[in-house]
Amino acid sequence: MRDLKPVRTSRSGTLLLALLGVTAVLGFSCTPSQSPPQQAQPPATQPPATQPPATQPPAAGAPSPVDAASGRFVMSYAALISLWVNPSTGNDSASGASADQALRSVSEAWRRVPASTTLTQGYRILLQPGTYSAALLPNYMEYRWGTSQSPVIIQAAQGRGTARLTGDLNVFSTRHLYLIDLEIDRSGDTFHCEQCSYVLIRNSRLWGGTGAHETIKVNQSDHIYIEDSDIGGADDNAIDFVAVHEGHIRGNKIHDAIDWCAYAKGGSSAITVDGNEIYNCGTGGFTAGQGTGFEFMQAPWLRYEAYGIAVTNNVIHDTEGAGLGVNGGYNIVMAYNTLYRIGSRSHAVEFVHGSRGCDGDTVTCAAHRSAGGWGTADEGGQYIPNKHVTFANNVIYNPAPFVTAWQHFAVAGPTAPPTGSGAPSPAKADDDLRIFGNVIWNGGSAMSMGFGEGCADSNATCSESQVLTANAVNTLEPRLADPLHGVWTPSLGSALQTRFAQAITAWSWADAPAGVPMVSTPSFATDRSGRARVSVGHPGAYEP
Repeated sequence: MRDLKPVRTSRSGTLLLALLGVTAVLGFSCTPSQSPPQQAQPPATQPPATQPPATQPPAAGAPSPVDAASGRFVMSYAALISLWVNPSTGNDSASGASADQALRSVSEAWRRVPASTTLTQGYRILLQPGTYSAALLPNYMEYRWGTSQSPVIIQAAQGRGTARLTGDLNVFSTRHLYLIDLEIDRSGDTFHCEQCSYVLIRNSRLWGGTGAHETIKVNQSDHIYIEDSDIGGADDNAIDFVAVHEGHIRGNKIHDAIDWCAYAKGGSSAITVDGNEIYNCGTGGFTAGQGTGFEFMQAPWLRYEAYGIAVTNNVIHDTEGAGLGVNGGYNIVMAYNTLYRIGSRSHAVEFVHGSRGCDGDTVTCAAHRSAGGWGTADEGGQYIPNKHVTFANNVIYNPAPFVTAWQHFAVAGPTAPPTGSGAPSPAKADDDLRIFGNVIWNGGSAMSMGFGEGCADSNATCSESQVLTANAVNTLEPRLADPLHGVWTPSLGSALQTRFAQAITAWSWADAPAGVPMVSTPSFATDRSGRARVSVGHPGAYEP
């Protein structure tokens, strides 16, 4: 669990900023992101005297940048200036205006996009087939302020898999940056972005091998969209969102991380995680919340680790830890997912506290506390509560002999937060936790529910007796067609054909922290394949 701002170096190698956070709460060590190799480059872009205000979420009634039917980000722009790049035959003294006048480096193409000014005309950087080494990539990408009509697009000219980048992309204060059909393949972090707005990664492959800490890491940013891509290879997380507001992770393969496949934490809000295949990870699949250094958070999202996160229609399989989890979340819904062969370390799903500490910037931590945030200026602990969490209409299928090590769920009991943290005492992980409509097949009747002090008999929404009544726990086997070959639909004769889902109520924001914007309740109208659900449909990512 690491909260890092990207290491910023000028192209002459002078250190400008290196804020490294160590979340001492869990005792994890921290190593800085791997720096790209130094090379002869023009001087670094200098920060403008006055930066424009941060991009704000759309006002009520503003058109969404996401198409309602496809769920994908809509690119809508005027005429673009083309800059062609060819790593084999290009020349950085050429015009770049056509394929036969291609530049050689992405660095030169990026340099030709005006910096520190709002663009009035967009740019498309077209990468001809070939391998682009770190020497051909920008050392640091910053201060390109595109708009919806004038974006900056970096795209493989001949489609996915034809342009291979073997260095990372490290981006700061950039807007409307769209990465299309790229392959970033290296033993290290592939894409980091801080203070960015409207970033799209589509139909790309990002692989960090064994050297990445996070394959994709996004800090203090908004409107981040990751679509139809293959993302994996990390010793920590394949996708790490810290203080990211509005966006989605949709239709991707997210896999092969030693810790979590993905999480959204640090006060992240309004994120949809839909239609992904999440697999082969250690600590867990996807978690809403987790733990964050207080100084990396942004007002007004200074209390919970995550707000308004919808996790729907995903297939999550072969994770050693919990397939899904909520660690310090407010208004979180996890619904219509299929979980398969998960939880061999302990349990299948978890609802526990989030962590909060201060990673050294005590002045900012104190300011956030004065603004009403929950936290302290020391190492902190695990005490951020959950509130209004729904886990509904999912399938958890561990076919014999595969079982979780100990229990179905992990639900933490109440805990006392540090004095002066501002967090409610006791801090509860099961405040308005609702678990219903799920089909669970995991071990036998002796398998523990795993509630302990959480979901106690006195809990009005999730006592053990309520959960056993509202879910099919080891009573219906939800057989799937051919999961070993990636066919996750229910098989003929599966109990899922006759088991119907239950209605999910809309989110209420009546008791949200002051200033936190309301997020619309997600739609559950279609399954992972796009097939319409009749009424409330059936549990799991696919309709029978």
